[in-house]
Amino acid sequence: MKHGKIKLCSLTGMMFLTLGMILLVIQIILTSIGKQHSEHATITHWTQGQEKTWLLKHHSNSEPPTQLIKCDRSHKFYDTCSINRPVVFETTNSTFILMESRNEGKRTNIVIENVKPYPRKWEKQVMSTIQEVTLVAGSSSPPCLVHHDAPALVFSAGGYTGNFFHEFNDGLIPLFITFKTMFQGNQEFILVISELQQWWVSKYEDLLSSFSKYPIIDFEKEKMSHCFPSVSVGLISHGLMTITPKLMPNSETIRDFRVLLESTYGRNVTYIPKPRVNRPRLVLISRGGHDGRAILNEEELKIVANRTGFKTILFRPTTNASLQQSYELINSSHAMVGVHGAALTHFLYLRPGAVFIQIVPIGPEDVADKYFGKPARELGLEYMEYKIGVKESSLIDRYSKRHLVQGAIARNAWSKEFKSVYMREQNVRIDLVRVREYLKQAYRKAKRLMRTNG
Repeated sequence: MKHGKIKLCSLTGMMFLTLGMILLVIQIILTSIGKQHSEHATITHWTQGQEKTWLLKHHSNSEPPTQLIKCDRSHKFYDTCSINRPVVFETTNSTFILMESRNEGKRTNIVIENVKPYPRKWEKQVMSTIQEVTLVAGSSSPPCLVHHDAPALVFSAGGYTGNFFHEFNDGLIPLFITFKTMFQGNQEFILVISELQQWWVSKYEDLLSSFSKYPIIDFEKEKMSHCFPSVSVGLISHGLMTITPKLMPNSETIRDFRVLLESTYGRNVTYIPKPRVNRPRLVLISRGGHDGRAILNEEELKIVANRTGFKTILFRPTTNASLQQSYELINSSHAMVGVHGAALTHFLYLRPGAVFIQIVPIGPEDVADKYFGKPARELGLEYMEYKIGVKESSLIDRYSKRHLVQGAIARNAWSKEFKSVYMREQNVRIDLVRVREYLKQAYRKAKRLMRTNG
């Protein structure tokens, strides 16, 4: 019997030892998770009293029950929804649930709103790829593990992300507008982003940190429930590459967005004295032939530009190109020229007074000015437009002149066929005699900038 008792005690002791080790491992894991989030949240198993204190700290009774979830669906480009009271982010079903205070009691009606936080709501095809976010009021809220003292701003980095133009037009510029409109330029909010890709975070890390001082929360990868004092879902857009001053709290414009770019990428520029030169620098945007709209006589165009008086630099941007290096190159230049396309978005890096020449192929004439001309002028650039003739288009080898012009007019609705022919198949062969006159005019303006600003 003694041996039996000894064995039983030994077995019991081993069980307690094993249980203790398991609890220790769990504690280590929770501590590790806590360290990962310590920069922006408190992670702990709170008691009801502690959570009640946090809830009361962020709770407001100022809004009637019917307005707990506020949505604005009146705009062409975007929808927004918000809850201006404490919420739980239930990560498993992409839902933000209103947290009720203990003295409010259970609500009899449940309010549910759904929104896709990407500012191209008129475009059904791309919006079908955007994850829907749900906001709920009136339902019992689950407990949360991560408690934040800063509100959440939710938006999607999906859609056309990967295209440099859309990364600014559908993402960064709307984020700037929302940052100034909803948060008054205060960095005290947390970015919660869906369809997030690591290359995008790495590429725009410096710029994103100019908006929020907190680490980004990856919508899909987050497994723990989070509590926020409030949440806003969706970004505000004013249209194509534009910021409308009368819609902004302090009449901000696209120039203010450029100031943000300058403060982000200009602050890291190391200024090294350079030998004095008398030739203004011209950046020639070079496109790969596989995407269409390439300049077939690019080298000849470069020679003509150099003979005009420019020091011409070929610039072929890639998806993972350093924004810092791109900024340094273009911001220090006096002129930029390229064929209509996403890469022309680099005009945002040009200094006011610099020359920007857009080469417009057959087809996108109606949008060329909207995409780049109008915002370039708003930035204070010397904008010029070189519209190619039919003979300068590579499509003349496949289609008649009449077919080209009439086809562009008839199908200029950005259909799949239109984009295939006019945007992907078309390359350009610049008339070097004709373009020389544009370059001469650009040179005079660039020299003027060079004399005043270096």
